[in-house]
Amino acid sequence: MADRLAPKTHPTVSPEEWQAARDELLVEEKEHTRQGDELARKRRELPWLRVEKEYRLDTDEGQRTLTELFDGRSQLLTYHFMFGPSYEAGDPVNSSMVDGFDGLVPHLHARDLTLMLVSRAPLAKLQAYKRRMGWSIPWASSANSDFNFDMGASSTEEELREQMQQIAGREVDLTEALEGLPPIAHQNAAAVGTDVRSYICEAPVVSAFALEDGAVYKTYTTTWRGLEFIMGYYPILDRAPKGRDEGDDDWQTWLRRHDEYGQS
Repeated sequence: MADRLAPKTHPTVSPEEWQAARDELLVEEKEHTRQGDELARKRRELPWLRVEKEYRLDTDEGQRTLTELFDGRSQLLTYHFMFGPSYEAGDPVNSSMVDGFDGLVPHLHARDLTLMLVSRAPLAKLQAYKRRMGWSIPWASSANSDFNFDMGASSTEEELREQMQQIAGREVDLTEALEGLPPIAHQNAAAVGTDVRSYICEAPVVSAFALEDGAVYKTYTTTWRGLEFIMGYYPILDRAPKGRDEGDDDWQTWLRRHDEYGQS
């Protein structure tokens, strides 16, 4: 019976051998934790960049300045959610990240931090999608502001072409380069109701700010795989037997909006 239940693709060992292997891995995990603590300290010690421009974003309460978005706190973290002007719905992968935000907000407020979303789509589109998703987290539109562009979360077509050329290390045809993007880009462009070119003019970015003596400072920013700290399901999957179960060709293609799982 034991032989029939043994996995076909993974070695099995005695309890003693298993514990020895687990203890060996634990040494590396503890070192990883210590490295994470050190990186966190270095993030806090980064120099600050004063934000000189007076941004005004559209919110449920009307236009608000960046200073007002702190909502009485001294720290602000904005997640630049991929929802461009031509999108008909929010990005599915970004949506999967934000699903866990509402429960975190009270705890972040207790540590003097305001968390909110910012996107370039008009406010009415954001409000409608927020209702569909059942979220309560604040969401501002930068449709009438340079905020997203200045924070590196949105690009013009010319900037997009330059980015593609930098990645390729040579002159590239933008249409050809777009066709060669990973499947997730094409899948999500269709899911948000726009073309790939418009879709990837938006990027997921986290920007952190501090408010001190009435002045706003940018203190940290990260994007792409640097955002895995807000993808709560990945750390869980990383500890499950199959892990993320993703390959290069199907990276993140399994992700859906939470009301779409089970649909064809």
